[in-house]
Amino acid sequence: MEEIIMEIIVHSGNARSLSMEAIQAAKAGDFDKSEELLKEANDSFLSSHQVQTGLIQDEINGKPSAMSLLMVHAQDHLMNAQTVRDLAVEIIELYKNK
Repeated sequence: MEEIIMEIIVHSGNARSLSMEAIQAAKAGDFDKSEELLKEANDSFLSSHQVQTGLIQDEINGKPSAMSLLMVHAQDHLMNAQTVRDLAVEIIELYKNK
């Protein structure tokens, strides 16, 4: 189970980092790079979300996951990645319209 949880953490962390890099690229005026990084961030986020969805489906089918501090940490990473990615989209748009 720890390996599955670590997938969520790793992919979510990558999504967050790539989103921040996308903001920095937009800040520097490199919107092509920014869009490329944002696409990579989306791909990483989706990978993390798919792992989470698998765990949810397992629970629905009667195979619950043990709740642990590591699982809570993974969920925190996933939500953080989603928030940063969503904000990155908005911030990049602001830089484009500057």
